[in-house]
Amino acid sequence: MTDLLWPGDARAGDLFTDASVVEAMVRVESAWLAARGHKSDLKAGFDVRALAAETEGGGNPVIPFLKLLRAANPSVATTLHTGLTSQDVLDTALVLQSRETCAFLAKALGRQVVALAQLAERHRGTRMAARTLTQHAIPTTFGLKAAGWLQGVLDARDALNGAADLPIQIGGAAGSLAAPTALAGSPAAALDLVSATAAVLGLPARPPWHTARAPFTRVADAFVTCTDAWGKIANDVLLGSRPEVGELSEAPAEGRGGSSAMPNKQNPVLSILIRRAALAAPPLAATMHTAAANAIDERPDGSWHVEWATLRTLARRTAVAADQTAELLEGLRVDAARMAATLTAARPGIDAERRKMGDEGQYLGASDELIDAALARAQGKPC
Repeated sequence: MTDLLWPGDARAGDLFTDASVVEAMVRVESAWLAARGHKSDLKAGFDVRALAAETEGGGNPVIPFLKLLRAANPSVATTLHTGLTSQDVLDTALVLQSRETCAFLAKALGRQVVALAQLAERHRGTRMAARTLTQHAIPTTFGLKAAGWLQGVLDARDALNGAADLPIQIGGAAGSLAAPTALAGSPAAALDLVSATAAVLGLPARPPWHTARAPFTRVADAFVTCTDAWGKIANDVLLGSRPEVGELSEAPAEGRGGSSAMPNKQNPVLSILIRRAALAAPPLAATMHTAAANAIDERPDGSWHVEWATLRTLARRTAVAADQTAELLEGLRVDAARMAATLTAARPGIDAERRKMGDEGQYLGASDELIDAALARAQGKPC
């Protein structure tokens, strides 16, 4: 999948591409067949673009998908999908794709944690001017700033861990498991069938959530918690890389940061694109919440449908920003001499609070202890 107007989209790989969603739907149908004791090695070699073109007729991709899947698997054509409804297949396919996205993000967050821990430790003594409301405030260290970034990334990791265990969504036509019950012979057997399908897919089992969309809003919120943390980092790097500040810079890369008109430019492209994702993500999560709040009856008319592309867009953009942030932090250049020069030039004004407090030291407070706390948290140790 490529997106000309979202530079870097290729970093997200196959996450939530049309082909991956189709593959996930095949997995759901196969798991349902396997749980019922039928042949489940389904063939699905059909044209995804043609499938997309036929989707409008039924309002969702499952209807034309089943037509093609049955044609490709005539031996199970009559048993395929029996007991399920379109929402079961599509919701669970999106769960599978969301979990793959969470796994991708977890790896990128791990890289970020390592890079930030190194920056915090390496620069715990690198003094610089703290800024509040855009103005010089008091002395601080870049190590403490990096520790603050690290805390934000660890918050994002916690949010992702809390949302990543998305469950299967199977409820039948109206969430009552009526068809599965008729198929299995009893309510208990129907619930067992759902649990068996979940086990094949490696998902937790739970009652239908076809109109209670917290699993999807929770994962969307986790994605935004990630982009919030990365946006903060990108904003600080963008400020620090202004020529008149010159304290931070991105690692140079072939073909990156140039201008079509000005040969002198070296734009901080990674930070710019990460900030872009941080600005774009919250409205997408808001759409997921709006859809959840507008769910009606046993399957909503429109609010269910708006989730699909919204979740895909949010997931892919978060994955792109995750990889870009990891690369940014792993290559970030810190100009300690420029930081020291800026701090010196800010005196005596920047020491006004220190003088008022009668402090004769460096006025760095508990910076070392705060850095240690962030590093301990990163290592899973009690703070």
